[in-house]
Amino acid sequence: MDQATSLPFRRKGRDFPTARKGRDFIARHGETVFNAARRLQGDHPHTPLTRAGFAQADEMGAALHGLLGASPPLTLWSSSAGRALQTLAVIAERLDLDWHAARTDDRLVEIGMGAWGGRYYADVVGEIGPIVTPDGLLQPAPDGEDYHAIARRLTGWLADTANQEGDRLIVMHGISSRVLRGMLTGAAPHPDFGVPILPGLPQGSVVMIEHGVETVAYRGTGHAPA
Repeated sequence: MDQATSLPFRRKGRDFPTARKGRDFIARHGETVFNAARRLQGDHPHTPLTRAGFAQADEMGAALHGLLGASPPLTLWSSSAGRALQTLAVIAERLDLDWHAARTDDRLVEIGMGAWGGRYYADVVGEIGPIVTPDGLLQPAPDGEDYHAIARRLTGWLADTANQEGDRLIVMHGISSRVLRGMLTGAAPHPDFGVPILPGLPQGSVVMIEHGVETVAYRGTGHAPA
């Protein structure tokens, strides 16, 4: 890979990944059993979808089918977490695409929540106070991952895939997708966390980013924050 095309460049004074030849469809996975129980998921490898989560995945697939038609030339990418792969399997079926052709990458996983991972929100809040910010972001856990760490791993993934042409579908998570979307659109750094972050969307949502401009392709019906 040519190094010049793998590094961020400056766009209107902001760090912005090199433009790719193709559109990025970024999907937030459907509701999981942890979401329904109000437990912190973080980078847990597998928290299964609920029936509502499968329905949300099917709705995204139907929306993408309406936009792209059957068997579109999409490269499929997913976080390595089971909930993202389950969501992708349903979407791929709707699009008449082969789920087995999907590529996974650990760098697309959700924010690591350290010792808070798997615990009930209410229990952690009872101990330390609010952990969800007014704009729906999670406060980093003391032994967890911060937003700069998320941006670094996503920058690496973007650099490694910068030469990939054509449209691609990326199924990932609430927090990490907000950072990726912020990076791809050249958003201003978040005032508290210091990296580009776009507003959150409900579970089961999918956006399209083309030439640094984001369009909501389908707004899901799931839980909105974190």
